[in-house]
Amino acid sequence: MTRPPGETGHPERDDPDADGPESRLRRFARIWSRAIYPATATSMTRAEFEEFLVPLARQLRDALAARPFDPNPGVGVGEALVAAHCTDPGSLPRSLGVVDAYLVLYCLPCETLPAEESRARSVRLQHSIAAGFAQALRERTLGEQEAMSRAALRAQAEAEKALHTSEARFRAVFEGATVGIGISDMDGNILDVNDALLRMFGGLENHLRGRRVTEWAHPDDTPGVWNLQREVAQGERDHYRIDKPYYRTDGTVLWTDLTVSLLRDAAGDPQYMLALMEDITERRLLHEQLRYEATHDALTGLPNRTLFFERLEAALGTRSGAARFGLCYLDLDGFKAVNDSLGHAVGDQLLVAVADRLQTCLTSEEQLIARIGGDEFVALIQDPATQEDVTALARRILGALAEPVTLDGRELPVRGSIGIVDGPAGELGPAEVLRSADITMYRAKAAGGNRYEHADPEADVVAITRHALTTSLPMALERGEFFIEYQPLVRLSDGIVHGAEALVRWCHPRCGVLGPDQFIPLAEDTGLIVPLGRWVLEEAVRQARDWQFGASREPLRVNVNLSPFQLRHPGLVRDTVDVLKDAGLDPSGLCLEVTESALIGADESLLKPLRQLADLGVDIALDDFGTGYSNLSNLRRMPVSTLKLDRSFTRGMQQDPADPIDIKIVEGVVSLAHTLDLAVTVEGVETGTQAEHLRILGCDTAQGWYYARPGPPERLHALSLADAS
Repeated sequence: MTRPPGETGHPERDDPDADGPESRLRRFARIWSRAIYPATATSMTRAEFEEFLVPLARQLRDALAARPFDPNPGVGVGEALVAAHCTDPGSLPRSLGVVDAYLVLYCLPCETLPAEESRARSVRLQHSIAAGFAQALRERTLGEQEAMSRAALRAQAEAEKALHTSEARFRAVFEGATVGIGISDMDGNILDVNDALLRMFGGLENHLRGRRVTEWAHPDDTPGVWNLQREVAQGERDHYRIDKPYYRTDGTVLWTDLTVSLLRDAAGDPQYMLALMEDITERRLLHEQLRYEATHDALTGLPNRTLFFERLEAALGTRSGAARFGLCYLDLDGFKAVNDSLGHAVGDQLLVAVADRLQTCLTSEEQLIARIGGDEFVALIQDPATQEDVTALARRILGALAEPVTLDGRELPVRGSIGIVDGPAGELGPAEVLRSADITMYRAKAAGGNRYEHADPEADVVAITRHALTTSLPMALERGEFFIEYQPLVRLSDGIVHGAEALVRWCHPRCGVLGPDQFIPLAEDTGLIVPLGRWVLEEAVRQARDWQFGASREPLRVNVNLSPFQLRHPGLVRDTVDVLKDAGLDPSGLCLEVTESALIGADESLLKPLRQLADLGVDIALDDFGTGYSNLSNLRRMPVSTLKLDRSFTRGMQQDPADPIDIKIVEGVVSLAHTLDLAVTVEGVETGTQAEHLRILGCDTAQGWYYARPGPPERLHALSLADAS
């Protein structure tokens, strides 16, 4: 870290952690004083000046650590520096250098903020200091200008009484002023200029005198400036003030703080126009530099998130009924693998190369490419003619990334996924647009990547709902929002309730009761399926134990579903044994259901825990049989005791006559299962006709709405008692 001019301290003496916060604050003020005291016009001694800086340093320290962060205290610091006459050209850059190098080091404990955020806050405070300094300096100059203007007016008024005396005084002010002064007639012809104005424009008198004010137009003129000039020239306005650029004699640009006033004669009639100019070029350049750094990405040079949101807000805030916008959200596919395998330096080079290619995709000034994250870029089109214009930009982006990037002789392929959002301006806010683009981009990535997708409001709702459920899942189990319903398993031979399948439900505070298909995949993605699955197992086993104690005949068995994630969990067997032991339930009272698709191609390591559980007496059922396209010969090596036939094979039996193909399929499955000494359970039984067909075909048990919908355990117990009676 470089030290600002005037700082000669030694690192071993300037350890920011050597003493308390107040001592570090004073040390920062001392460094600040050393840097700028030689460049001040203050009457204070060095020690007094250092004490003057202590409260300013405290303001910066408090602002740096404030929550929420507010950079406005920096404005007061800049104003205080001007009030203390720290207005030498080097004072502001040196002050900003001290704040940049030492404010975070001496005035912010390491654990308070992340380094990136503290650095960003420091930069914004520098910006505020510069703004306050510039504003105070501007106001002081305005006071001087107004004083000189009043002196000029007094000199002109006194000229009518004593022409010789007033002329001498006016000339003294006119020639000795440090700001540029020019006088023109009411037609805009320049009559006289002082030496300060000549120096500002390059020193050539004929470049100014004799010319007309209207010849000094510049492409960057503020809109409406010449209307203001016309109003003054016509006597409709007495003065105006504005920042105005001019071309110097060498072609460079001079930025001025321009005040134009109307001078009237004794009768009140307009006679001359007086222009007062302050050279603010350096201040303007500093402001532009700070603005550029705040709105552009340091690595790629592209506009950053700040500038992108400014442009997006402007595009979306257009009130014209015909105005539209288009946005392409790009995320590089597989970029993390580049960083992990080749290092972040190579990853940064790749990002720079990608940024260069993306800039070639722009075809007009209404289009913007920005980097808003690590490997995330966004392209914005203001008011595209049609949706096809936005799609064409997405195609150009994918085309620009088609060729591999060559870095140090190594070719790196580049792929990207793009989410496209477009539509009329004024309907959505920036956050909503970016969220929709992000969701759409992930749909493109999920579809294989290296492609674009258009936003779909229905898909957005699904993704937002899915995210909301995912984030609320962890606390839902702790708050007891899950409950279990039981659907009876009926023995087809005699119609007696044989057991029940435990089906978990989520009573969501806002969405109501959710079925397992709505949250089990989310639980698997987040890893919550293991604690949730154990809770379901504990509750179901405890309920089965309670049923056994109240049974007047054979005890009811409970079926519990196992997800593929649970099946691979190393603690499956231990947890199951512990749950059965704690509840006091015999293993024969539990059946674990595993989907056929989860066991396709299963090796011995996956089947081993199921074998161990089967050896303990736990029944294993193969759920959704017939949907996984597994090899039937694999049934011989699987430790299963029951096949649960998928409902799709028995729908054709709900009415008479039954579908003969369904009859043949079920007949074959039952025959195969019984040959292998396996029981057959059928899901989704909805009619008595269907149940009778299945009974005749030899199926063992069935479940479905024909018997009962899933419900509380008390209803199942009532059904079993009714069967017994």
